[in-house]
Amino acid sequence: MSTLHLSAAEARDLVRSPDLHRLVGPAFSVPAVMVHLDGSDLSGVATALATLPVVSVAVFDGHQCGSEALAAAEHRVPWDLIASDPDPLANALERNPIAATTAALVLRGPAHGRLTSALQSESFAYSMLQTGPEHQRWLDARGRHTRDDSDQDRVEVRDLGDHLEIAMTRSRLFNLIDSKMRDQLADAFRTVAHDTRPIRFVGRGRAFCAGGDPAEFGTADSPANAALVRIGLGVAPWIAAVADRVTAVIDGACVGAGVELAAFAGRVLASPTASFKLPELTMGLIPGAGGTHSIPARIGSRCTLGWLLRNTEVDAHTALRWGLVDEVTKNPQ
Repeated sequence: MSTLHLSAAEARDLVRSPDLHRLVGPAFSVPAVMVHLDGSDLSGVATALATLPVVSVAVFDGHQCGSEALAAAEHRVPWDLIASDPDPLANALERNPIAATTAALVLRGPAHGRLTSALQSESFAYSMLQTGPEHQRWLDARGRHTRDDSDQDRVEVRDLGDHLEIAMTRSRLFNLIDSKMRDQLADAFRTVAHDTRPIRFVGRGRAFCAGGDPAEFGTADSPANAALVRIGLGVAPWIAAVADRVTAVIDGACVGAGVELAAFAGRVLASPTASFKLPELTMGLIPGAGGTHSIPARIGSRCTLGWLLRNTEVDAHTALRWGLVDEVTKNPQ
């Protein structure tokens, strides 16, 4: 796999080709086209690339005079990403091109206006990737995980008088979400749907949530059936239904599915030591708990895709600047 780096003139020549659809995309070993901006109108290039399964990146020179204005102008153009340092993005795109391209395609959805449609698209894409070579490579490298807490509850609902609390209680395992926790979280938010009091969504122990439980990855008999199970039994719709009353309180690590579910809350508070990460692309996957809807709704599709590609850990104050959280406070509990 190799990313194309093109000047503005070269990019215009590329999209004029009648064989464009056979020149770019993971199927043709070109997962991304990176076009270096020069101040000219490249909206036609971006629009042409947006019809294809290829990640389009507008690259601006961070040292160039007027580069901020140039980048701002390009925000109105349908690029998947805009970047001044494309190398980390290219590395990630070439490492997991199928997952990266799929993420870009899902994030191009029509403003994510309808939650149901967004969750369905995400789930089908996620299940398709579960059968792919990139996820299989991750499964082969990770080793085997087993759990000994199958008889223990994962979620507690407390009536605290003036408000309710829904807590993930699998603290020994950093509140990893398995199918049992998923079901209990959905039941908890469904149960409080007809109450009018505020709801605090928390994680017990040293982490809010360390993401999906690795012990369950690769265990689905049928990824196609798993997609329908995720759509029917997912937590996201139930949090979204009461989002105006939900405050997610993040202390410690918030990873993968933890970020995705917290982002549905109407308000997100974080401690100064909270940290956030989206490692799905490194697993050959995309977010699968509603994150392709909830996270872009807070920080935008481009920021979401860039974060997935870079796989960086984000601190609380960066998350605040992005809009992923609404407040950083020393005593979020």
